[in-house]
Amino acid sequence: MLRIINQQAEFKAELQRICSRTNDELVFHKEATVREVLQAVKRQGDKAVLHYTAEFDNQTLSVEELRVTASELDAAYQQISPELLSAIRLAGSQIEAFHRQRIPKSWVNFGDDDVVLGKRYTPVDRAGLYIPGGRRTYPSTVLMNAIPAKVAGVPQVVMVTPPGVGKAIHPAVLVAAQEAGIQEIYRVGGAQAIAALAYGTQTIPKVNLIAGPGNIYVTLAKKLVYGLVGVDSLSGPGELIIIADETANPLHVATDLIAQAEKDPMAAAILLTTDGNLAKEVQLSVARQLVSHPKGLLTEKAIAHYGLIAIVESTATAASLANEFAPKHLQLQVEDPWALLPLIRHAGAIFIGHATPEAVGDYVAGPSHTLPTSGNCRYASPLGVETFLKHSSIIQYSHHALTKVVDTIDTLAQTEGLSSHSDAVKRRLEID
Repeated sequence: MLRIINQQAEFKAELQRICSRTNDELVFHKEATVREVLQAVKRQGDKAVLHYTAEFDNQTLSVEELRVTASELDAAYQQISPELLSAIRLAGSQIEAFHRQRIPKSWVNFGDDDVVLGKRYTPVDRAGLYIPGGRRTYPSTVLMNAIPAKVAGVPQVVMVTPPGVGKAIHPAVLVAAQEAGIQEIYRVGGAQAIAALAYGTQTIPKVNLIAGPGNIYVTLAKKLVYGLVGVDSLSGPGELIIIADETANPLHVATDLIAQAEKDPMAAAILLTTDGNLAKEVQLSVARQLVSHPKGLLTEKAIAHYGLIAIVESTATAASLANEFAPKHLQLQVEDPWALLPLIRHAGAIFIGHATPEAVGDYVAGPSHTLPTSGNCRYASPLGVETFLKHSSIIQYSHHALTKVVDTIDTLAQTEGLSSHSDAVKRRLEID
């Protein structure tokens, strides 16, 4: 049963417990396993990748089977329905249209005394995308990660995903990858996939940046290789907070909470509402829907452990609590959501109004659904074109401009004990 809490101290404590659900002792024990995998792949390459794929995924592969073949890619189109192909293409076009508006532009400014300053954006040379798989199928995650990389102009995008039954990768995933412009796909998952991308193997190329969500082993691996390569963010189980008042439809709110909970047994589904009657109606609606839910046990586990309804005194209080939690997803199902929006400071994606379920963002709206979790929205941002870009500063000084700053540079350089810094300027100006 979804709990209702109306004591502020209690629901603050519950929010904190839920937010920190991925920071338990089990995580630290798993890190030792991940370190072992990383070191083995670094030393042994493909041999270690194949070993851990057999151990963790129960799939015995040969080196030749690591990469998905061209014939498999071609066949995938024949294995999905026309309706699914149409849906993949429509979602892809929406995602691309959004991200093409977000490409940072290089710029230069020609100032006084022939001083030129600017910023130049260039994509990473090679990006690796991790797509969860095995028993689940996520063509939408392929699109949400691959399209921003392609729009950013990354020359080579490599995709890894765990093999399913019979070493297969779901055809919808293969089609989504091709629609997004990816042809280089490897059937490997877990920490061994991250290691392969970070270090490179005889078969899988080393990349400059790794993006895409995964389980705790994938997340820990990304954390441990960061610095050797870039990573998008450290994602864990997702969370949804709904702020609702008396204008919200309880059936819609309940369905949105369940939609979040069905994703993962550690997913958090939270309602903050000013209306006690709405809280009770949502609680009952969730219970009724769970009776016949196709993923009942998994969803009930998430609701029981990480589901919550808190009755608050105002929507402003709800916004303050949401900021403390910094959720991956935030829905504003209130009478005037745009008036509430300025109070929101930390959220991965904000869904405005009664007609905007989080499912829209998962599939077709355009912004990537790969978002920071576990409170990381306090400092991190959604995956986007910027994830795959880096920028360089551009600086040019004329002889005349240099004469105006020589004394300042000399003073600072001498203070820091770096006399050659001062000399590098003075000698250009023929100053002793």
